[in-house]
Amino acid sequence: MKRVQLSHGGGGQEMNQLITNLFFRHLGNDILLRNEDAAVLNCQGEIAMTTDCFTVSPLFFAGGNIGKLAVAGTVNDLAMMGAEPEYLSCGFIIEEGLSFDELEVIVKSMAEELKVSGAKIVCGDTKVVPKGCADGLFINTTGIGHIRKPGISASNVQPGDAILISRDIGCHGACVLSARESLKLVSPIESDCATLWPMINTCLEQEIPIHSLRDATRGGISAVLNEWCEASQVQLVLDDEAVVASDDVMGVCELFGFEPYDLANEGTFIMAVPADAAQEALAILKQFSEHAAIVGFASQDTPHKTILNSPWGSRRYLDFPNGELLPRIC
Repeated sequence: MKRVQLSHGGGGQEMNQLITNLFFRHLGNDILLRNEDAAVLNCQGEIAMTTDCFTVSPLFFAGGNIGKLAVAGTVNDLAMMGAEPEYLSCGFIIEEGLSFDELEVIVKSMAEELKVSGAKIVCGDTKVVPKGCADGLFINTTGIGHIRKPGISASNVQPGDAILISRDIGCHGACVLSARESLKLVSPIESDCATLWPMINTCLEQEIPIHSLRDATRGGISAVLNEWCEASQVQLVLDDEAVVASDDVMGVCELFGFEPYDLANEGTFIMAVPADAAQEALAILKQFSEHAAIVGFASQDTPHKTILNSPWGSRRYLDFPNGELLPRIC
């Protein structure tokens, strides 16, 4: 089995072959193939820019791998600002000894995921480090997109807004945890890792008056909702029964003592819209997931925290996650 050697990062013939035969072959486009020191981009109007590093362990999991995750995660961060993803940079830190076959699967999955949003990788970098200095592969991606709808912000949740969720929660965190612990589940959990731009684009085209958007990655929806409470100075009231977590996800949570609200997602977002637009927004989200739901509302009451109403009439605060949950989840 052919493996990556230190010479593949040394700037010579081997590195040129790696870049040409793998990265350019799968990710090539008119900008990247110019092979310049920097990409020359045509950006019109206000743009959004984001960057992220991906260190997920294991590199492959049900529903995705580190490459798909890197593309979807960065594209989603742009989408959450109402920005259409256009350009990505990509940096690979490869541990000596990584299988070429595995690396090619990862790069091919990145190429496939880019097609969902139409974004392009226009520049990149490759470093190979000695065995033991990295865990297989780390990826950094930076994304740029032009703003299609200004004003979407964590500080723009308004009292009276409806809070919607795009699908069931906790799948990515439970999936990675199951893979890491080699759990043999009757029904294997698949990550929700996916590009969210098609869903957001549909909302923008239908002129849904979105106030706030956030993909619920590390810290899950608990972190997102509490960040909104602080940024917008509102209280968020949620119906516990409206938030869906699968039986398999709940089983993993019970086994390890987690709450599904705290688990990472990589293809799930929270949306705040005026109450009179909630049903129209929900109808769009339902086109993509049967588990999309209106889960609560924003209030001007204090304290500015998230309150969870149970089916039995009790209430509790849904706080920020505490302590170390799952490191290297993305």
